Amino acid sequence: MKEPLKNALYPLGFAAAFVVLWELAVRLFEIPVYLLPAPTAVLAAIDGTLGSHMMVTLLEALAGFVIANILGLVTAVIFVHSKPIEKGAFPLAIALKTTPLVALAPLLVVWLGTGYSSKIIASMLICFFPILVNSVKGLKAIEYEAWELFSTYKGTKWDMFWKLRLPTSLPYVLSALKISSSLAIVGAIVGEFVGANKGLGYVVLVSSYHMDTPIMFSAIFASAACGLLLFWSIAWLEKKIIFWQRVDEL
Repeated sequence: MKEPLKNALYPLGFAAAFVVLWELAVRLFEIPVYLLPAPTAVLAAIDGTLGSHMMVTLLEALAGFVIANILGLVTAVIFVHSKPIEKGAFPLAIALKTTPLVALAPLLVVWLGTGYSSKIIASMLICFFPILVNSVKGLKAIEYEAWELFSTYKGTKWDMFWKLRLPTSLPYVLSALKISSSLAIVGAIVGEFVGANKGLGYVVLVSSYHMDTPIMFSAIFASAACGLLLFWSIAWLEKKIIFWQRVDEL
């Protein structure tokens, strides 16, 4: 059996077993649908509108994810090449990270409205810190011997960055991208909780008001699917880019 297919069977098998046990538990203990719907009830609640809401959240998350990673990488490069800026601005990044997104989301709606912008910025804010921290660490992770060799051959800062710092930082950066990929969905949904008329966060909020638990679960599963899709895409990209080292654990 081919390795990719074999690896895919493990999560599929565990997911199938979990769904079967869930269905049996609901039927055996006669759990009310408003408390815990059976998987079949959740499946029956899925309609065409869920796909459109899912696409809205996914696009918001992708936009925030891309913007956060670009800004994080650029900021990390600036920090590595300027100690005063790093010492002055890093505490501000930490303060931004420690501020709960649910506290900032209402402000974003006030400033940017209930459209896409506030959700994209919410997603960007939650993704920014992991890529910044990991990129700074990766760009500084060059070995002293390698740095000494470049200095001996009078390598410029440009050469040092492209041929030494950037390749060394790639494992750190791609690990941060995998973390941010799931956080991007969280940020978009939190933004939709505060003010939206579409998206998975909006579906969860409205269904909770009406105690429509099957619809709520379908939106939750759709958000999990979006997170998995982004994570697996970055994991696939990681294997293609960092071809000189084994990414998977032995």
